[in-house]
Amino acid sequence: MTKGTEGAEKPLDKMTVKELREVAHTITDLKGIHGMNKQDLIDAIKAHRGIKEAKPKKPSRSLRQIKQHIRELKALKRETAAEKDRKKSGILRRQISRLKKKTRKVA
Repeated sequence: MTKGTEGAEKPLDKMTVKELREVAHTITDLKGIHGMNKQDLIDAIKAHRGIKEAKPKKPSRSLRQIKQHIRELKALKRETAAEKDRKKSGILRRQISRLKKKTRKVA
């Protein structure tokens, strides 16, 4: 390990490739350590230590629900534009933009 880390070990995700290789060298049954990239090293170390990956969380809303919410916000934005409320219109525009980004991630 590096200096000052005798007691507690950093999380594997926060380690550099050099540190991960040092940890991997302590594992005798690993081969080709220097040819591995960071993610391969993390996966190999986790497999050796028996650490299981948590499944990624599913999106809280479906694509259909997000698009319905976007339509509602667009209608509200048109109303605020007619009332010439620029501040609220800008807020709604940003909310719509964020929701559109979510639809790209969900799809």
